[in-house]
Amino acid sequence: MTDRYAVVGNPVAHSLSPRIHALFAAATAQDMRYAKLEAPPDGFAAAVERFLAAGGSGLNVTLPFKLQAWRWVDSHDEAARQSGAVNTIVLEGDRRHGCNTDGIGLVGDLTGNLAWPLLGARTLVLGAGGAVQGVLAPLQRAGVADLTIANRTLAKARRLADRIGAKACALADVDAGWDVVINGTSAGVGGTGQLVAPAVVLNSRCYDMFYALDGGTPFCRWAAAAGAQAVSDGLGMLVEQAAAAFALWRGVQPDTAGIVAALRGGTGRARDLP
Repeated sequence: MTDRYAVVGNPVAHSLSPRIHALFAAATAQDMRYAKLEAPPDGFAAAVERFLAAGGSGLNVTLPFKLQAWRWVDSHDEAARQSGAVNTIVLEGDRRHGCNTDGIGLVGDLTGNLAWPLLGARTLVLGAGGAVQGVLAPLQRAGVADLTIANRTLAKARRLADRIGAKACALADVDAGWDVVINGTSAGVGGTGQLVAPAVVLNSRCYDMFYALDGGTPFCRWAAAAGAQAVSDGLGMLVEQAAAAFALWRGVQPDTAGIVAALRGGTGRARDLP
């Protein structure tokens, strides 16, 4: 019997996750299907319960539901517990286990695919939403230095920073001299991409957790023009976090080599994971 999975979000029509998981399934001989499930903003629980009641085997969760998913599941893995956000739901009998693979995906892309050194790298993260919450502890475990969260609402950044022992500041008050700057805000979707003064990203490596098939998110374009040493969008993160979710569901770790290249080659608007 073919197992059924889906990504739930709003909007979700843009998602590349079905294509990625189809590639993983073909490469590992897994009998599964993966679909898109768009839930109304106030209908997350009802939508996922219908999907699971109809025989669904597991779910990925994207915006705006990662925090709702954390509250809805019965238990959490360590990454979800630390972050307060869930992007992968695994069935364990009658229980729904919430996991977070965003941090695995980000660190895997930064260190494995891009070969950006994180150990001792002075690191700035822009934003304090559900996607950012999932990557902070993994960045700390990777050995970054002076991890700082910058957000338009300083109180929100402080609450998140206090929870993990990081630093916080307002976007308008960010200083210069960062080795790595990671964008986790909606500047990855529209607008000019500028969140901080150009001096903040000068000579740094700049990463956008959002993605565009041509790599040209607004943040990436702006950072490159502002003198960043290197820029990358989040398509590699999308693939790596999907591989971690696939392994949780299927017990098989798929090879991610070549997946990003297979997805590139077109143009498209910048999008959030997944």
